[in-house]
Amino acid sequence: MTSRTDVSGRVLLLAAGLAGGCGVMAAAAASHGGESRNLAAIAAICLAHGPALLALGLAGRGKLARAAGLLLAGGTAVFAADLGVREWLGHGMFAGAAPLGGGAMILAWAAIALGGAIGALQND
Repeated sequence: MTSRTDVSGRVLLLAAGLAGGCGVMAAAAASHGGESRNLAAIAAICLAHGPALLALGLAGRGKLARAAGLLLAGGTAVFAADLGVREWLGHGMFAGAAPLGGGAMILAWAAIALGGAIGALQND
């Protein structure tokens, strides 16, 4: 039977790979397709958060690390997807999607900082 920690670690590694790949594609599209603020922002967000998700998926063993990682993955996905929808469809996913995703990323980073301060990122 797979433990909850194993599943969340696999989800974080999946999210890391998707974020990294999307970041590279968005950077290439922004570079070759003109100057798009949305594509540049997607690239920056995904390429910044992908490695963090990778680290949390591989090394974060505490409940706080996993929760922060999942929140970071969700926030990154919502934020980047909203910018992508804006780029290609001309409107956002839903009202407040980008601030929701951005807020989730901020809370995740705050949880990571808290976990580091109290030593709760490696083990429970």
